Amino acid sequence: MTAVTTHVLTLSCSDRPGIVHAVSGAIVSAGGNITSSQQFEDPGTGTFFMRVAVAPANPALTAPDVSAFGAGFRSAVEPVAGRFGMTWQVHQSARRTRTLIMVSLGGHCLNDMLFRARNGSLPVEVPTVVSNHTALAPLADFYGVPFHHVPVTKQPGSKAAAEARLRGLVDELDVELVVLARYMQVLSDEMCSSMPGRMINIHHSFLPSFKGARPYHQAHLRGVKLVGATAHYVTPALDEGPIIEQDVLRVDHAMSAEDFAGAGRDVEAQVLSRAVRWHTEHRVLLNGASTVVFR
Repeated sequence: MTAVTTHVLTLSCSDRPGIVHAVSGAIVSAGGNITSSQQFEDPGTGTFFMRVAVAPANPALTAPDVSAFGAGFRSAVEPVAGRFGMTWQVHQSARRTRTLIMVSLGGHCLNDMLFRARNGSLPVEVPTVVSNHTALAPLADFYGVPFHHVPVTKQPGSKAAAEARLRGLVDELDVELVVLARYMQVLSDEMCSSMPGRMINIHHSFLPSFKGARPYHQAHLRGVKLVGATAHYVTPALDEGPIIEQDVLRVDHAMSAEDFAGAGRDVEAQVLSRAVRWHTEHRVLLNGASTVVFR
């Protein structure tokens, strides 16, 4: 019987000899079997990163036994982590990440994420969709996902009230990840800092050249040959957080501005889904202002 991955260990620490040996020994001592292992040493910082997928060595374990294995696995890793000064986490691989999706008027990324969540290709559980408009409420209803309208107006205190409501939903619904799926409001520094490494944004890759409204139309006027998208973690530095994934599509003079925008919607949805999937599969490790992505 083939061993099935039940837990994933991620870690980072200063590189030195013996890390892989020590981690492997801890897994064996816990009764585990390594199903995959990836590691990377950043030569610029001397930081070592590792992702290890683990299964119980006995594949016939029942669900309670697997839970007990997870606890024993954590206990076995803890002294190793202390010895090497690791930042580390052990995750249950089958657990779907509770993900709140924020959106404004463009529904392409929302529709793609909800479809993938429904068919199981994106390991997320979506307890709610939050929007500053009501236009996409029917789309959320189609997928059976609760919709919260949290408006942001020009009235004093409106943004602060909206963010307070958002933080309340995050706490109330045990949200682990927030995805800005074309949410067109700038979040405050306080909100951006409240969930470090747990908020993902998607935007077109024309920045900083084409800012503001109708960026694809601006790009069309300038004869741009590539359209693309960037998914990154949210930080107080607007659109400058650690990048998770990027992609581009080639365009040409025969395409209209609407064709540009359509191509952009496609690549945005694909890039965001990959970034969210890699995050929820615990493949993304923060490396200062950058990331290490174990694909």
